[in-house]
Parts: sequence; C-alpha cells; structure tokens
Amino acid sequence: MSTNTGPAPSGSPNLTVFFAVPNSAKALAYYEDVFGAEVIERFDAPDGSVAHAELALGGGRFQLSEPMPDYGIVGPPAEGNSFTITLWTADVDAVFAKAIATGSTVLTPIDDTFSGDRIGVVRCPFGIRWCIARHDRDVPKEEVDAAVAAMYEAG
Repeated sequence: MSTNTGPAPSGSPNLTVFFAVPNSAKALAYYEDVFGAEVIERFDAPDGSVAHAELALGGGRFQLSEPMPDYGIVGPPAEGNSFTITLWTADVDAVFAKAIATGSTVLTPIDDTFSGDRIGVVRCPFGIRWCIARHDRDVPKEEVDAAVAAMYEAG
C-alpha cells in the first residue's frame, strides 16, 4: 500500500475532467482506439456497466462513468455541449480522420487557424465535443487579438 499523500493521487494531475456518457464501456474502447487513451483503472457496477473509469491521454487524465441521474450525474445533451475537451496531437489530420471514420460527427472541419493551430472539432458517438489540434507556430498576441476582433466584426 502506497503512503503517498498530496492533493492528487500519485501520477494524477491536479485537475482531472469527469463526464458521464451512456454506453461507457463502448466509449472506453473508442477513446483507446481513436485517441490512444489508456485505461488506468475501471470499476464496474454489479450489472457490468462502468461505475467509474480513469484514462490517461496525452499527459493528462479524464474520468467517466455511466450517467447516474439519482446522483445528479447526467449524460451529454442531445445537441451542443457546455464544454470541449482539447486533444493536442502531432498527427491531427490522422486522428481527425479516424474519429470521423469511426462515428464522430464533424462540428468544425479541420483547418489552419489564426492562432497558429491546426484544429478540427468533432462530437464523438457518445456526445462529447472534442477539439483535435496541433500547434504549428507561435503567433504574436497582437495578431491574434486583431484576428479575433475582425472575426467578431464580420459576424
């Protein structure tokens, strides 16, 4: 038994995202296959559904489970999301293409952006909004600010 104590368990970042999705077991397999996530731990409910799982991905971690409405934990809405998970990856085009080929819906086609990032946004088959991105170049803040202002002026 480890005696490590701290604000987070050993190996965990101090900020970890948690979300609930229906068909969590399938979601785990999808996130492993498409995004390269690794299941760190998984606890199943008596019926075999995922009560809690933690995955490592790209130097970070996230947790998920089946929705548990009795505890106020619900799945994503049928449309939209109040959050986006960003996955920074060296091969943004390949990961984006695999996400689409395996059931994700394109929300924003992949493109090179004014921020110096190559980005595409999808909604995975489990209802979560994922931004798949690669940072290609540093852009001076003044240029980014001007591009954002122009974007809002254009409507």
